[in-house]
Amino acid sequence: MAEKPSPEETALWRRRVASQANNRVWALADTLTRTSEEDEEMLQAAHAAMYLWKIVGDASNRAHAAQLVAHVYGLLRLPGPARHYLAQSQLHFLGASAAPWEVAYAHLVAANVACAASEHALHEQHYASAVSAIAALSDQEEKDILNASLRVVPPPCGPKQCEA
Repeated sequence: MAEKPSPEETALWRRRVASQANNRVWALADTLTRTSEEDEEMLQAAHAAMYLWKIVGDASNRAHAAQLVAHVYGLLRLPGPARHYLAQSQLHFLGASAAPWEVAYAHLVAANVACAASEHALHEQHYASAVSAIAALSDQEEKDILNASLRVVPPPCGPKQCEA
């Protein structure tokens, strides 16, 4: 019989699985069209990553995980859970210690959630803040990553856009 893994080995395994789930969510979330099966996989992977980051991560990992789950629920047009998870992350990312790319992504996700909730003024406000924050980034790779996520968030153009 195999020896029981040490707590360190278990934590390392959880971090690896959390990271893999996270990466899978990003790959699916940044896709313009997904099947219903991919939507379900994206949601399940987001929750799996969040669960594991709550066990082995720090406050930043947990906030990123909640934000990713909020983004997924926004993409699925489920505003109730999207708002719930967004609330768990916004204080962390809109605070003074957040990196500029984190602030940009916080606004991007908030725009997505507001759109899903048909909160048009909030959608417009956060979308504009996301676009501005992304444009201000000096790192081109960060800009490219954030712009890939921004393209899946409907731009503000009235109530009909967010009802789709």
